[in-house]
Amino acid sequence: MSAVTDTARVTAPGNPIGRSIRDSLVVAKRNLIRMARIPEVVIFGLIQPIMFVVLFSYVFGGSMDIGGSTSPQVYREFLMAGIFAQTVTFATAGAGAGIAEDMHKGLIDRFRSLPMARGAVLTGRTLADMVQTALTLLVLAVVALLVGWRTHTGAGEVLGAFALLLLAGYAFTWIGALIGLSVRTPEAATSGGLVWLFPVTFVSNAFVDSGNMTPWLRHIADWNPFSATVQACRELFGNPGVSTSDAWPMQHPVWASLIYSVLIIAFFRTLAVRKYRSAAA
Repeated sequence: MSAVTDTARVTAPGNPIGRSIRDSLVVAKRNLIRMARIPEVVIFGLIQPIMFVVLFSYVFGGSMDIGGSTSPQVYREFLMAGIFAQTVTFATAGAGAGIAEDMHKGLIDRFRSLPMARGAVLTGRTLADMVQTALTLLVLAVVALLVGWRTHTGAGEVLGAFALLLLAGYAFTWIGALIGLSVRTPEAATSGGLVWLFPVTFVSNAFVDSGNMTPWLRHIADWNPFSATVQACRELFGNPGVSTSDAWPMQHPVWASLIYSVLIIAFFRTLAVRKYRSAAA
């Protein structure tokens, strides 16, 4: 019996749930330290959403009809909830690529030789990605304020909107984790992550009023989990874009966003952890 196998059989003392949380935080810290040592990853992650804010605000502002108004200021306030949601969702591709890279380099196999909770590697990675996403949102909010975005509700509602965004981003990150475990290279993980992200984010109410879409497409957009988060943020920010749809997610977007996020986490975390156990075996 090899020393590695013997080590893998060691069970760390303590409550299993507490041990899993502790192991997840250790892995999260490791990934945050790694991110800090490669600042260009964070910088490039900030550039794309900032470009979206500037381009959409000044290129499309004034040509979009939002609630009967074509005012650039109205469109900027309508737009920002969609940009925020798109930013946290696109972080999924980076998460998938990071996990695929760890698999490719054999790091996951080394983690398996340690007496740690099986799901801690993935949970720690997704938590670290959520911290990076929170930093990106903070910078993006400052840029949005500079181009004219404003909120019209209290601090509690605004913080609640950002909490929903982080929860949705964390949920989608588990989809990225599953993709990262299912492919053989980081490049494939990045491509696989973006393939489904574009239709999810653009067939939605993020950048245009879904009421102007054809009926069948509007129905898809209104029931899109991404749309629920965008609409919830608009309501909590007090921004333009009140939906006239009868679809339940558009009538109760905050609850719909919460429910969607919890279901996505529960479903895709289960699949990702199962895939991790088999892929790294």
